[in-house]
Amino acid sequence: MLLDIITADKTLYSGEIEAVTLPGSGGKFQVLKGHAAMISSLEKGKIVVSAKEGKQEFEVNGGVVEVLNNKVIVLA
Repeated sequence: MLLDIITADKTLYSGEIEAVTLPGSGGKFQVLKGHAAMISSLEKGKIVVSAKEGKQEFEVNGGVVEVLNNKVIVLA
């Protein structure tokens, strides 16, 4: 699954992942390979990225996430 985390200034992360946990406006949720298509708003919190290389965390102040065809795009 591919993930892009993009801010107005730069791309924070771009690469292959196994899972991502996001701070949704209705609570935390996780996206895995094969997840249904969706769009959700994000609140302030941590994005936790799980990849073969290990886990990484990114603090965001909100944004939007789109999941479609095993590609996750976060605009924060």
